Amino acid sequence: MSPRIALAWLLVAAAPTALFAQARTSASPKSNWNVTDHIALKDFTVQSHRGAGNLAEEGTLESFKLGWALGTVPEADIRATKDGVIVSFHDGSFKRLVKGADEALKKSSVEKSTWAFLQTLDVGAWKGDSFKGRRVPKMTDIFAYMADNPEFRLYLDIKKVDFAVLAKLVKDAGVSDRVILASRHPAHHIEWKKLVPESGTLLWMPTGEQEITKMIDELVASGDIKAITSVQLHVHLNRNGANYDRASDGGRDWKKIPCTDDPSEPFNHTRSFIIKLGERMRSLGILYQSFPYISREGVYSELMDLGVASFATDNPDVAMLEIKKYYAKKGKK
Repeated sequence: MSPRIALAWLLVAAAPTALFAQARTSASPKSNWNVTDHIALKDFTVQSHRGAGNLAEEGTLESFKLGWALGTVPEADIRATKDGVIVSFHDGSFKRLVKGADEALKKSSVEKSTWAFLQTLDVGAWKGDSFKGRRVPKMTDIFAYMADNPEFRLYLDIKKVDFAVLAKLVKDAGVSDRVILASRHPAHHIEWKKLVPESGTLLWMPTGEQEITKMIDELVASGDIKAITSVQLHVHLNRNGANYDRASDGGRDWKKIPCTDDPSEPFNHTRSFIIKLGERMRSLGILYQSFPYISREGVYSELMDLGVASFATDNPDVAMLEIKKYYAKKGKK
């Protein structure tokens, strides 16, 4: 175990656990389905948000390599330069990710830049001195690296790109069956599956429980649910909960996130809803993924108890350790 991973686990192990100790009483709801009985640990999918989550700068080849080294599936955010080069870059401007950018550069973007200009930008220095000199990568280079490592997979988070051009790059690299297109728009998945039917897809769920149910109902009724191979449910701490702690919920103000009024519920969604959504996804043959924006010990275990079978995370080292610990407690490998 690397010193960084060991330290991260020690920090998590020392985090406050009262909320989840309270949540996991004998009366707490649990799914009748448990992931350890159906998915081997080696096949459990953890998505590393923006490459390697908080462990590295975002969206560079170096961050993807770290995500893969941890045994996870990195996520790349897909955009194209004004001269048509498809790259990995999350933001719609350079304001946050280019340290020391002047006012004009802060307002500029990948779409307004040529590939040659993009290569002059340091997109690692904002994260710290040890990340200086990192550059925005071409997706062709990332796919080529994947082609030489057949066990590697990659999420493609669609920001702004021509699907036909992206599909050709994926096919030319021979990685069609190892990419998973991610979007909140079902139309994207439908279009992509026509171009690359062997690819996986990931649909982000809306924030409200009624919205989620409505979206799934409509996709089932239209038959377009066939274009979805996995879904992602965003999970936050319940802002109305008795033990709410903003710092443990990613340190951000999530006032727009609908939350249950029941103070005994630990998450923004009720546990009964999380269980029922998982049951429905499994009945449709869809992988049930959750993205917990929470930095507390026990969150991943609690969600697996509720039927979650995959995670996206900003803390992939911590997630992998907690998942392994959970499988060990169940006597599974």
